Amino acid sequence: MIEMTRSNTEKTSVVSAINEKGDVVEISLVEEKPLTIFVDKEEVVTLMTMGAFPELLVMGYLRNQLIFNQLNEIKAVQVDWETEAVAVVSNKEKKDLTKIKERKTITTGCGQGTMYGDVLESLNGVLMPKQLIKQTALYALLKLLADYNKIYKTAGAVHGCALCKGENILFFVEDVGRHNAVDTIAGYMWLNDIQGGECVFYTTGRLTSEMVIKVAQMGVPILLSRSGATKMGFDVAKKFGVTLISRAKGRHFNILNGIDNVQLDA
Repeated sequence: MIEMTRSNTEKTSVVSAINEKGDVVEISLVEEKPLTIFVDKEEVVTLMTMGAFPELLVMGYLRNQLIFNQLNEIKAVQVDWETEAVAVVSNKEKKDLTKIKERKTITTGCGQGTMYGDVLESLNGVLMPKQLIKQTALYALLKLLADYNKIYKTAGAVHGCALCKGENILFFVEDVGRHNAVDTIAGYMWLNDIQGGECVFYTTGRLTSEMVIKVAQMGVPILLSRSGATKMGFDVAKKFGVTLISRAKGRHFNILNGIDNVQLDA
């Protein structure tokens, strides 16, 4: 059993601004806090986060970066907002993180910005399972998701991600960086032993190569976004068999890859 904090912090703050009429108005701004991850007292990375589910974020990040592969490798995850740090204690001998930290690729990600080189290599030969989604189910999900972007509606400046199954939303999170939101869901799936084969992943962010890679790591075959995609994101989706759907909003969407997995029943 992992010793884990259940930390809480303010997600937004109210400040004064001047609107187009010259009036003083109060607006909400999203909190953005540094959270430095230490593994066995060795600094790994500093993430900028809103802090919605920081323990899940840290666990998902460490797994997606291949620092840990099994839950039983982790003894404790302790978040302390006063020091803006999280202490991760392993059950194994002290990990040598030198080689991992040396192999970095700067990405187009926001709020995080790095992905270790070994990650892509670890997915060689991986192909997502076939999963069918109906057009009507896709519309139902988009309608449900419209009610979940609470921080975005209040303050903007965040991305939202959701793990869905059928027409149900299993978990939703918002954060200042879309990669943080993805990693938080990865941590949720890992901690709760949820397999991704029958799931759909939704993001408000653009579909870049690293976003597709992370979804492939989680074993989720369908990736859905209200934003657009990059050519490399498209290429990676084809390589791993990820059904890639972009510009999904209202009753509009573009199927970039995996047309055979989408039933146009509407």
